[in-house]
Amino acid sequence: MSPLAKPLRIAMIVTASLVVLTPFTARCETASARVADAVAPWSQFVSEAAERFAIPAAWIHAVMRVESHGNVKAVSPKGAVGLMQIMPATYAELRERYALGGDPFDPHDNIVAGAAYLREMHDRFGTSGFVAAYNVGPTRYEDHLATGRPLPDETRNYVASLAPLLSDAQTGDNAIAAGEPNTWRGASLFVSRSQRKSSDTRMSFTPQSSPVGHDRGAVDLSALTPLPGGLFVKQAPTPGKP
Repeated sequence: MSPLAKPLRIAMIVTASLVVLTPFTARCETASARVADAVAPWSQFVSEAAERFAIPAAWIHAVMRVESHGNVKAVSPKGAVGLMQIMPATYAELRERYALGGDPFDPHDNIVAGAAYLREMHDRFGTSGFVAAYNVGPTRYEDHLATGRPLPDETRNYVASLAPLLSDAQTGDNAIAAGEPNTWRGASLFVSRSQRKSSDTRMSFTPQSSPVGHDRGAVDLSALTPLPGGLFVKQAPTPGKP
């Protein structure tokens, strides 16, 4: 082999790799742009839901992109529906709790339901668990915490896909409202941005992999009842709880 042959072969391999990778990268960027365009029309609903449940709007956008790619009529193999991919039974509960309409595919109500569910899961399982719980359901995630039984591959991949998107929305106006769980259920369903506290702490969205206690967030959601005017009052406390 001549002295120039090896460098020439390397150059040809690198060039061929660029030829293959460039169209692939372009396709990925185009697909990402299409998803962003599909989600954009619902920004007003996203802002409303983010204010109502005091979570970052970027979280809602991220879930829509990963869950449904902005497809209003999306239905998963397991039956989850709409932009935020809510299971029909879960939507029925959220509908009653938050006075939503009967069509789970309705963009406004589906986004509101998804935002409410995100907030409930965050209050219940904290930053490290709410993404996984949103995907796999609170009962299955409770089992994971109690027994250490691994979460499904689908859920682990879901968390891995969402974590980078959610981590970008943790400070400033995008930070989740601080304080005791369920303060967002108080006198108003809307929380102004000025009431939120920012945090410089990097959030970890990785689920717990071993059994842990539930002092952090085992919130008794049934003890909070929505009033017709949109306010919440607390019923008599459950025996044994403060």
